[in-house]
Amino acid sequence: MKKLLVILLILVLALTGGIVSYLNGIGAVDSSDMQDITVEIPNGSGASAIVAILDDNGLVKNTTCAKINARIGGYNSLQANTYIFNKSMTLSEMMKAINTGDFNYISKVSFQLSEGFRLSQCAQALSKVSDYSAEEIMAKWDDKDYVKTLIDKYWFLTDEILDKDVMHPLEGYLYPDTYFITDADPTIESLTEMALDEMDQELTKRKAEIEASDFSVHEFLTLSSIVTKEGCATDEDATHISGVFVNRLKKGMSLGSDVTVCYIFDEDRVDLKVSQLESDSPYNARKVQGLIPGPICTVPAIAMDGLLNYDKTDDLFFYAGPDGTIYYAKTNAEHDKNVADHPWSEEDLNQ
Repeated sequence: MKKLLVILLILVLALTGGIVSYLNGIGAVDSSDMQDITVEIPNGSGASAIVAILDDNGLVKNTTCAKINARIGGYNSLQANTYIFNKSMTLSEMMKAINTGDFNYISKVSFQLSEGFRLSQCAQALSKVSDYSAEEIMAKWDDKDYVKTLIDKYWFLTDEILDKDVMHPLEGYLYPDTYFITDADPTIESLTEMALDEMDQELTKRKAEIEASDFSVHEFLTLSSIVTKEGCATDEDATHISGVFVNRLKKGMSLGSDVTVCYIFDEDRVDLKVSQLESDSPYNARKVQGLIPGPICTVPAIAMDGLLNYDKTDDLFFYAGPDGTIYYAKTNAEHDKNVADHPWSEEDLNQ
């Protein structure tokens, strides 16, 4: 009995020691080191392969214990992504995060495409979170062979965007939003498709309404983009401005929109030069009757809905005063009075 008790005691001590050693082996490498370490987990990675990746990044305290954990941990839904860990985390914490795709540990590098951004501004935003310059991104977006591959993929992209008069094929087709990047090395293609996928969702929700309107998707985004730049801070502004433009189109008038002239010169300003206003560009809505060749900026949902639900108004003119108020008029005389009554000062123009 004494020998049996001794053997049992030895076994208990050995088992306890093994458990303690195992738990220590899958513990934190350095509980005081909180420095972020970016870990890329590729598609199809199994638990053992992931342990090797973590080990390569200095996040594994004991490789043998980690391999045991990989076998017995029950990790059956490991998710590829780019994760941010540190050496104060235990192996179990990291493996659980990967197994659940825990958003708290996924890389959250982001870029923002704001409402009313021109494509050149979108390129600048993407260049800040990638290894590509804005010029390289624009060159890719203007590459017709690349654009044709996107036309094949997205229902709302058509050959209209390849028209000779269209300045940039993808102008107006990247949806304005904040995007989180999870790839370690994002490509121009992957970043572009993030914004196109979002536009796909927004347009698909409105597909039936757009088809029931008098516009193609390209025409719809073109006019919506002008509404965006002219001012759609509220639903009321968006629907009323849209109504004015629809009225002008129905009467065969030019849209008379100065924001399209700003687009020609890749700038935003109120005090346009006479030479700019006289531009012969097909984008000059002061001179062109009907719609210009394509969109001039990113288009938010409020502008889309404003056009789809435009006000049935008799107004043919509107004017944005220096305080942001929009004044509407049915006649040119009324419009001139609005301009005279609410002039822009030199200080306003310089702000």
